[in-house]
Amino acid sequence: MVAGMLRHLHSLRRLKKDNGWIETLLEEAYNERMHLLTFLSLAKPGPLMKIMIIGAQGVFFNSLFIAYLISPRTCHRFVAYLEEEAVLTYSLAIQDIEEGKLPAWEKLMAPDIAIKYWKMPEGERTMKDLLLRVRADEAK
Repeated sequence: MVAGMLRHLHSLRRLKKDNGWIETLLEEAYNERMHLLTFLSLAKPGPLMKIMIIGAQGVFFNSLFIAYLISPRTCHRFVAYLEEEAVLTYSLAIQDIEEGKLPAWEKLMAPDIAIKYWKMPEGERTMKDLLLRVRADEAK
């Protein structure tokens, strides 16, 4: 979101097209938002967690905004690192489900928001199926 916004403003200042980079960044931000909303719908956070989310957003957004002004390349590398770690985390969770280490997750069904977003067909709506789709998104 930060990168897309700053690229948009840069494009307007220079009066030049951005060659699709803004759309790519905003699409990625939307995709990450859907990941968060999916997992929050499973956790059903209370008021304290919602306050913590607002606080984290404020700190992270402003920190990334300043960092992006200083070094966009470093910020893109940082985000890539976060996505690499997410792929590893989802892979380990999938492995744990397959090995029976997370029995509650074996029976857990994907929330409606995930079923609609990823167009999950009948028979492929388990937590493992959800994690496979989220991991594929992160690996792009």
